[in-house]
Amino acid sequence: MANGLVGVVLAAGAGSRFGAPKALARDDDGAWLPRACDLLAGAGCGTVLAVLGAEAEEARHLLPKGAHAIIATRWSEGIGESLHVALTAAQSVHAEAVLVTLVDLPTLQPEAVERVAERWTGDQKVLARAVDGETPGHPVLIGGAHLRPLLATVGGTRGASHYLDAHRAEPVDCTGLGVAADVDTR
Repeated sequence: MANGLVGVVLAAGAGSRFGAPKALARDDDGAWLPRACDLLAGAGCGTVLAVLGAEAEEARHLLPKGAHAIIATRWSEGIGESLHVALTAAQSVHAEAVLVTLVDLPTLQPEAVERVAERWTGDQKVLARAVDGETPGHPVLIGGAHLRPLLATVGGTRGASHYLDAHRAEPVDCTGLGVAADVDTR
Protein backbone atom coordinates (compact mmCIF):
# COMPACT_ATOMS: atom_id res chain seq x y z
CA MET A 1 0.00 0.00 0.00
CA ALA A 2 1.44 3.35 -0.99
CA ASN A 3 1.80 6.12 1.59
CA GLY A 4 -0.56 9.06 1.49
CA LEU A 5 -3.88 7.19 1.74
CA VAL A 6 -6.15 9.05 4.16
CA GLY A 7 -9.30 7.45 5.54
CA VAL A 8 -12.42 9.50 6.25
CA VAL A 9 -15.50 8.51 8.25
CA LEU A 10 -18.48 10.81 7.70
CA ALA A 11 -20.27 10.86 11.06
CA ALA A 12 -21.59 14.39 11.59
CA GLY A 13 -25.37 14.11 11.17
CA ALA A 14 -28.03 14.25 13.87
CA GLY A 15 -29.62 10.99 12.69
CA SER A 16 -33.12 12.46 12.74
CA ARG A 17 -34.74 9.34 11.23
CA PHE A 18 -32.56 7.14 13.43
CA GLY A 19 -33.48 9.05 16.59
CA ALA A 20 -29.94 10.00 17.65
CA PRO A 21 -26.58 10.90 16.12
CA LYS A 22 -25.19 7.81 14.40
CA ALA A 23 -21.71 8.71 15.61
CA LEU A 24 -22.96 7.55 19.02
CA ALA A 25 -24.76 4.43 17.73
CA ARG A 26 -23.88 0.97 18.90
CA ASP A 27 -25.14 -2.56 18.46
CA ASP A 28 -24.25 -5.98 19.88
CA ASP A 29 -20.82 -5.71 18.23
CA GLY A 30 -20.02 -2.35 19.84
CA ALA A 31 -19.92 1.31 18.83
CA TRP A 32 -20.12 2.08 15.12
CA LEU A 33 -17.69 5.02 15.03
CA PRO A 34 -14.56 3.21 16.23
CA ARG A 35 -15.49 0.21 14.08
CA ALA A 36 -15.56 2.39 10.94
CA CYS A 37 -12.24 4.04 11.87
CA ASP A 38 -10.62 0.67 12.50
CA LEU A 39 -11.81 -0.66 9.13
CA LEU A 40 -10.03 2.21 7.35
CA ALA A 41 -6.85 1.82 9.38
CA GLY A 42 -6.91 -1.93 8.77
CA ALA A 43 -7.12 -1.33 5.02
CA GLY A 44 -3.91 0.70 5.03
CA CYS A 45 -4.97 4.29 5.69
CA GLY A 46 -2.05 6.01 7.37
CA THR A 47 -4.29 8.76 8.72
CA VAL A 48 -7.94 8.37 9.72
CA LEU A 49 -10.18 11.42 10.07
CA ALA A 50 -13.68 11.27 11.57
CA VAL A 51 -15.95 14.16 10.61
CA LEU A 52 -18.13 14.92 13.61
CA GLY A 53 -20.96 17.40 14.12
CA ALA A 54 -24.01 16.58 16.26
CA GLU A 55 -22.86 15.60 19.76
CA ALA A 56 -19.26 15.98 18.59
CA GLU A 57 -17.70 16.13 22.04
CA GLU A 58 -19.39 12.92 23.15
CA ALA A 59 -18.52 11.21 19.85
CA ARG A 60 -14.88 12.30 20.13
CA HIS A 61 -14.53 10.03 23.18
CA LEU A 62 -15.40 7.01 21.01
CA LEU A 63 -12.53 7.51 18.57
CA PRO A 64 -9.87 4.82 18.66
CA LYS A 65 -6.26 5.72 19.24
CA GLY A 66 -4.76 7.29 16.14
CA ALA A 67 -8.04 8.59 14.67
CA HIS A 68 -8.50 12.35 14.51
CA ALA A 69 -11.72 14.32 14.98
CA ILE A 70 -12.59 16.98 12.42
CA ILE A 71 -15.55 19.16 13.39
CA ALA A 72 -18.06 20.16 10.72
CA THR A 73 -19.61 23.28 12.23
CA ARG A 74 -22.26 23.48 9.48
CA TRP A 75 -23.09 19.75 9.60
CA SER A 76 -26.83 20.45 9.74
CA GLU A 77 -26.74 21.76 6.16
CA GLY A 78 -26.20 18.25 4.79
CA ILE A 79 -23.72 15.52 3.97
CA GLY A 80 -22.08 17.73 1.33
CA GLU A 81 -20.90 20.06 4.10
CA SER A 82 -19.35 17.15 5.97
CA LEU A 83 -17.66 15.95 2.80
CA HIS A 84 -16.39 19.47 2.10
CA VAL A 85 -14.81 19.60 5.58
CA ALA A 86 -13.34 16.12 5.06
CA LEU A 87 -11.75 16.90 1.70
CA THR A 88 -10.36 20.20 3.00
CA ALA A 89 -8.82 18.39 5.99
CA ALA A 90 -7.43 15.68 3.72
CA GLN A 91 -5.72 18.29 1.59
CA SER A 92 -4.22 19.89 4.70
CA VAL A 93 -2.54 16.60 5.61
CA HIS A 94 -1.27 16.23 2.03
CA ALA A 95 -3.43 13.24 1.11
CA GLU A 96 -2.49 11.53 -2.13
CA ALA A 97 -5.83 9.69 -2.06
CA VAL A 98 -8.84 9.59 0.24
CA LEU A 99 -10.92 6.55 1.20
CA VAL A 100 -14.36 7.70 2.41
CA THR A 101 -16.94 5.67 4.28
CA LEU A 102 -20.04 6.34 6.38
CA VAL A 103 -20.51 5.68 10.08
CA ASP A 104 -23.93 4.11 9.47
CA LEU A 105 -22.68 0.98 7.69
CA PRO A 106 -22.38 -1.31 10.72
CA THR A 107 -22.29 -4.47 8.59
CA LEU A 108 -19.52 -3.19 6.30
CA GLN A 109 -16.97 -5.99 6.00
CA PRO A 110 -13.18 -5.53 6.06
CA GLU A 111 -12.94 -7.36 2.73
CA ALA A 112 -14.99 -4.62 1.02
CA VAL A 113 -12.81 -1.84 2.42
CA GLU A 114 -9.68 -3.72 1.39
CA ARG A 115 -11.00 -4.33 -2.16
CA VAL A 116 -11.54 -0.62 -2.71
CA ALA A 117 -8.31 0.41 -0.95
CA GLU A 118 -6.35 -1.96 -3.21
CA ARG A 119 -7.25 0.28 -6.16
CA TRP A 120 -4.85 2.84 -4.68
CA THR A 121 -1.51 2.16 -6.33
CA GLY A 122 -0.21 5.71 -6.36
CA ASP A 123 -2.27 6.88 -9.34
CA GLN A 124 -3.52 10.38 -8.50
CA LYS A 125 -6.37 10.00 -11.01
CA VAL A 126 -7.93 6.92 -9.39
CA LEU A 127 -11.65 7.11 -8.70
CA ALA A 128 -13.45 4.00 -7.47
CA ARG A 129 -16.45 3.05 -5.37
CA ALA A 130 -17.86 -0.07 -3.83
CA VAL A 131 -21.01 -1.46 -5.40
CA ASP A 132 -23.46 -4.11 -4.31
CA GLY A 133 -24.76 -5.41 -7.61
CA GLU A 134 -25.89 -2.24 -9.36
CA THR A 135 -26.23 -0.23 -6.13
CA PRO A 136 -23.42 2.24 -5.39
CA GLY A 137 -22.12 2.24 -1.85
CA HIS A 138 -19.08 2.98 0.31
CA PRO A 139 -16.19 3.15 0.64
CA VAL A 140 -15.27 5.54 -2.15
CA LEU A 141 -11.66 6.06 -3.25
CA ILE A 142 -10.73 9.53 -4.50
CA GLY A 143 -7.29 10.14 -5.97
CA GLY A 144 -5.51 13.40 -5.23
CA ALA A 145 -6.11 14.77 -8.73
CA HIS A 146 -9.85 14.75 -7.99
CA LEU A 147 -9.75 16.43 -4.57
CA ARG A 148 -9.77 20.06 -5.67
CA PRO A 149 -12.34 19.66 -8.49
CA LEU A 150 -14.62 17.58 -6.27
CA LEU A 151 -14.27 20.04 -3.41
CA ALA A 152 -15.55 22.79 -5.71
CA THR A 153 -18.80 20.87 -6.33
CA VAL A 154 -19.84 19.57 -2.90
CA GLY A 155 -21.73 21.34 -0.15
CA GLY A 156 -25.12 21.45 1.54
CA THR A 157 -27.02 18.32 0.59
CA ARG A 158 -24.90 17.74 -2.53
CA GLY A 159 -22.39 14.96 -1.96
CA ALA A 160 -20.09 13.27 -4.46
CA SER A 161 -22.48 11.04 -6.43
CA HIS A 162 -22.79 13.45 -9.35
CA TYR A 163 -19.02 13.74 -9.62
CA LEU A 164 -18.45 9.98 -9.36
CA ASP A 165 -21.03 9.38 -12.11
CA ALA A 166 -19.71 12.13 -14.39
CA HIS A 167 -16.12 10.89 -14.05
CA ARG A 168 -17.06 7.21 -14.37
CA ALA A 169 -15.76 5.97 -11.03
CA GLU A 170 -14.63 2.37 -11.31
CA PRO A 171 -17.19 0.07 -9.69
CA VAL A 172 -15.61 -2.38 -7.26
CA ASP A 173 -17.79 -5.45 -6.74
CA CYS A 174 -18.48 -5.84 -3.03
CA THR A 175 -21.82 -7.62 -3.30
CA GLY A 176 -23.03 -8.91 0.05
CA LEU A 177 -20.32 -7.12 2.04
CA GLY A 178 -22.46 -4.36 3.59
CA VAL A 179 -21.37 -1.51 1.32
CA ALA A 180 -24.89 -0.23 0.64
CA ALA A 181 -26.57 -1.31 3.88
CA ASP A 182 -26.75 2.07 5.60
CA VAL A 183 -28.98 2.07 8.66
CA ASP A 184 -31.52 4.90 8.89
CA THR A 185 -33.84 3.50 11.57
CA ARG A 186 -33.22 1.62 14.79
